[in-house]
Amino acid sequence: MKVLLSVFLAILALDQIANGYRILGVFPLHGKSHWIVHEALMKELARRGHQVDVITHFPLEKPIPNYRDISLKGSMPQVHNNMSASDLQGLATPSIAMLVGMAGDSICNLLNHPKMQELIKNPPQDPPYDLVIQELFAAPCYLAFGRYLKVPTVATVASVFHDWLNEVSGNPMNPAYIPSMFSSYGQRMNFKERLTNFLLMHYLSWQMHYYTNRQLTVVKEHFGIDVPHIKDLYKEIAVYLVNSHHSLNAIRPMTTNVIEVGGLHLTADEDPLSPEVQKWLDESKDGCIYFTLGSMVRIETFPKELIQQFYRAFEKIAPVRVLMKVAKKEDLLPGLPKNVMTQSWFPQIPVLKHKNIRAFITHGGNGGTLEALHCGVPMIGIPLFGDQRINIQNYVNKKAAISLNSIDEITEEKLTSALNNILKDSTYRENIRKMSKMYVDRPISPMNMSVFWIEYVAKYGNVLQSPALNLYWWQQCLLDVYAFILAVIITVLYIALFILRKLKNLLFGSRAKKDSAAMKSKKNK
Repeated sequence: MKVLLSVFLAILALDQIANGYRILGVFPLHGKSHWIVHEALMKELARRGHQVDVITHFPLEKPIPNYRDISLKGSMPQVHNNMSASDLQGLATPSIAMLVGMAGDSICNLLNHPKMQELIKNPPQDPPYDLVIQELFAAPCYLAFGRYLKVPTVATVASVFHDWLNEVSGNPMNPAYIPSMFSSYGQRMNFKERLTNFLLMHYLSWQMHYYTNRQLTVVKEHFGIDVPHIKDLYKEIAVYLVNSHHSLNAIRPMTTNVIEVGGLHLTADEDPLSPEVQKWLDESKDGCIYFTLGSMVRIETFPKELIQQFYRAFEKIAPVRVLMKVAKKEDLLPGLPKNVMTQSWFPQIPVLKHKNIRAFITHGGNGGTLEALHCGVPMIGIPLFGDQRINIQNYVNKKAAISLNSIDEITEEKLTSALNNILKDSTYRENIRKMSKMYVDRPISPMNMSVFWIEYVAKYGNVLQSPALNLYWWQQCLLDVYAFILAVIITVLYIALFILRKLKNLLFGSRAKKDSAAMKSKKNK
């Protein structure tokens, strides 16, 4: 019986491999938080029998079948646990130009990497690639891979759908009720907010395409591809997999090839808690607060006065405990309260799932906030840069979080007040749990949804694109139709007026002449 079972499993495995696709995963951005989402997807595709070759800065520590790393590790400055308080100052006033420089142009320059050059000059032929999967952010130069290899492209978006992607995907963009990704507005906006939202969405879109257009130089250099504008490369995209969901990001129209898969990385494949952390949480009978500012920022580099504010606030909420992520404990200011445990890393989802976790102090990164939503944990937000302020504000609007606005505005009193409110007011927990139920209640899991559409595109090609891409903006808005209808109406009115004037002259003009002749004859008499 065991032999028959082994033979059956072997046949099943061979069938999966025979029917599998060869997929190139292109993830040259060196941000760990973005990679977490894509790693889960690529590992699942490999598990289902597809051969995946993955360009990444984070090669697997333990190799798995059907998965091959094309490692860029060490080619970019490390940002994981390497951002200090002084580094944050440079991000205080973000701009699209700076974003494209940091996460776009410098990433495109990685095409000079020897492994990239080898892939471009000698792509595999036995078998060749069937599909490209890549992250969209600020380096659309990599969309050239799809055109170069003559295969469809599946694009992943690690946040809500970017404002600048609507134009190039043919997705409806209505600023009257769809807030910009950098706006804190809800879907019911007054006139001033709608005006601001309209200008912001169009300005961001124009800026992004303007600054990324210079990446065509490296596209020409490395792929030999000539296109008139960077926007033309987006036509390679067959499907967009977007890390968002209507329970948080509101209702918005999506074309067939824009698919929400929020929480894609939330799988059962989780690292277990260490015995030390498990014991700490199990014994936190009065509750525990989880505190991390993400995978990049080093809390221990913050000013002494700020760290002391945290210490005093945490000490005040004892016996409630705190788990605090600190990259280098030896650099942390002395005087850590007894109710605080620090480690350089925590398996975040198992921590947030623990029954004794009462709140999550977070910088507002999209991945972390989605994990808190998934686990039903209310938040205290300390946004640092980028879309973090907006992410937190989305939860504040639904009274599932409290925002402290900025790291520079934190005081002992404000933090203590926020902690007491989130711990004692059950409304926050009730609201986040209600949102969580809506978030996880789906007919199909985000991972299964993603894999289905990836395999669909591999089978049928680029068949889901919006026909709006074949129209100019004024044709999409039907301005030519409205102009034609207006011209017809004006012409009809003009003709009608002309005819009425003629009839008037015909009917009343002759009578006026008769009356005039009669008057003259009377005078002559």
